[in-house]
Amino acid sequence: MDHVDRILAQWQQQRPDLDVGPMGIIGRIKRLHDRLFEEHDRIFKMYGLIGPSFDVLATLRRAGPPYALTPTELINWTMVTSGTMTNRLDRLEESGFIERRRNPEDGRGFLIALTSAGFDLVDAVVTAHVDNQHRLIAALSPKERQTLNALIKVWLSSLDEPRGD
Repeated sequence: MDHVDRILAQWQQQRPDLDVGPMGIIGRIKRLHDRLFEEHDRIFKMYGLIGPSFDVLATLRRAGPPYALTPTELINWTMVTSGTMTNRLDRLEESGFIERRRNPEDGRGFLIALTSAGFDLVDAVVTAHVDNQHRLIAALSPKERQTLNALIKVWLSSLDEPRGD
């Protein structure tokens, strides 16, 4: 019996009229989310980063050569506000991991590009990050991983459908 089971048992005793089964699933997902983020943050901190900074560097890296995107493209990929993105970019630029370059396709705009130091850092971090993720799912068999991934994809898809509010 885990912590969530004990909470469910308390609710069953206090409110036997309610089916609290979904509370167990969602409670465990919340606990899993928190643990996974703790483990991710531990890796990022080893490299002097926080999750949002890694997100920007990783987005630029996976974009491929020339490892540069417009601020709008970065915002769309990372799903943050422009003010939040500006703050992240300022910190990464001060650290020497990115640079702002004039956009050759739009003389008024800028591109955000990885510096060589940023490229080297993100490559090291993503390697450690992926190794860590393999460690985090090691308790699941390949078949269980595949099944879990498929179920979560279906569930998320159903939640992303427009609601008739």
